[in-house]
Amino acid sequence: MKKRKIAAPAAGTAVDYAALCEFVERFPGRKAVLFGDFVADEFQFGEIARVSREAPVLILRHRETHMAPGGGANAANNLADLGAKVLPVTAVGDDAAGDALVEFFRAKRVDVSGVVRVKGWTTPVKTRFLAGWPHTTHQQVLRVDREPQGELPAEARGKLDRKLRERLQGVDVLAVSDYGFGVATPESVRAVLQRKKGECIATLDARRDLTAYARTGITSATPNESELEALLQTSIGQNLPELERSGRAALLAMKLRSLLVTRGRHGMALFESGKPTTHIPIHGSDQAVDVTGAGDTVLAAFTLALASGASPLEAAHLANIAGGIVVMKRGTATVPREELLAAIRREVTGS
Repeated sequence: MKKRKIAAPAAGTAVDYAALCEFVERFPGRKAVLFGDFVADEFQFGEIARVSREAPVLILRHRETHMAPGGGANAANNLADLGAKVLPVTAVGDDAAGDALVEFFRAKRVDVSGVVRVKGWTTPVKTRFLAGWPHTTHQQVLRVDREPQGELPAEARGKLDRKLRERLQGVDVLAVSDYGFGVATPESVRAVLQRKKGECIATLDARRDLTAYARTGITSATPNESELEALLQTSIGQNLPELERSGRAALLAMKLRSLLVTRGRHGMALFESGKPTTHIPIHGSDQAVDVTGAGDTVLAAFTLALASGASPLEAAHLANIAGGIVVMKRGTATVPREELLAAIRREVTGS
């Protein structure tokens, strides 16, 4: 296969797509622990019947219900579809959503022994109602979230921490997916990574305070731009100097090796200690079909690339391609390894 290097115009660097293929081909040999919040993404599809006489709202004639893994479960699903052996460590309730998530991964032959079932706990569920006329594209009109109340019981927390320690033995990569529901905590991550003494690649996608994970042993993080703005109480938009300031501040505060900021249609920005910032243009179309769960795909691809020997810049390019693919799919979706390979090979051949 002939290698073709294409300049990344915003950064003045080159992308060796053939080398990226080699990293992806190593994915099946990787073992990854996914520690974080499992969420059930439920999609209720209905056809618009009429406007209600009771209130100015649409009446939907229910057509079908579809459930997909969301949150950390979507990250785990992406890791699995990219070819890795995934060892999820999480907690779900003893409810229908928890049952559905466990059975989903069991059917994929993913080891679910690290999933703690918690009596009385509510598995987070995001229910999206999508409406449309017959033969038209359905659009989301409402989302209803069901969330656990209060903290995990102490017994469940103890089980999680034990399972995390056990599964991280002999595994050199940990992905943390913190959606704020109490499964992943900085204390648990710090305790387990201290035992690894810097020998473990550890990536983080946190919806809330990234800096709470400072000095825990996390090596890389993948926030989106709005999360970075919330962290530093700023607004970035088209202000690249402010993006630079914010990215550098977060990188320094968290003591990271790399920080990959996803910026929607503006692509990505990679910050590394001691290196200039790399701006990566979006891969593919900037007219995304659905961005639901795209951050989970980025976390999975970035993590596996690092675990396969890629540099943070090479891993960022892989994650950018994977993210560009998944946003063209409707609903919570994944990027199978062969699909990612095919997209990279098209860049190699120029077709």
